Amino acid sequence: MSVHGDLDVPAELESCGALRHGHFRLSSGRHSADYVQCALLLEEPSRARRIGEALAAQFADISVDSVVAPALGGLVIGHEVATTLDLPFRFTERKNQVMCLRRGFSLRQGETVLIIEDVITTGKSTKETVAVVESYGALVSAVGSIIDRTAGGDIFEVPLRSLIRLAMESYEPGNCPLCGSREPLESPGSRNA
Repeated sequence: MSVHGDLDVPAELESCGALRHGHFRLSSGRHSADYVQCALLLEEPSRARRIGEALAAQFADISVDSVVAPALGGLVIGHEVATTLDLPFRFTERKNQVMCLRRGFSLRQGETVLIIEDVITTGKSTKETVAVVESYGALVSAVGSIIDRTAGGDIFEVPLRSLIRLAMESYEPGNCPLCGSREPLESPGSRNA
């Protein structure tokens, strides 16, 4: 579903220019003709709050103790979901290319965690965050994202719930039909910065 109450996610993506077309290297390393810049979607605090509330509502039936999000993409939406659910918020980030909790963050043994991300394509950052959470003995109850680009893939052992599922084709770099075009390759993702 892409409409949640009075929130029409596709219309919001279009109105703020977050949905882009061209030739992009995604954070996963794959190439795509389409890219969603969720930072633009979340730029306006009132829209970020509405999106966070709509995403949090997807987990009304799941009891969790805290919210964890991978930096950089999951920071704003993770915080908004945690605010709506009135739960502690923590984030993972890379140190020497390895995802970890820093800044004094910790998790308790048996703590139940909801992982929130902005966009999930291959789930690499999210899976790394799952591994960090589990390394503390905490339990991942579910994963959520604004946008699911997995093409319906069942990539997690827990429920994945999103506000919108976008079927945007992506390619391994060696099989990308866009690479032969004159369209320049852009690398807007946080892992490519």
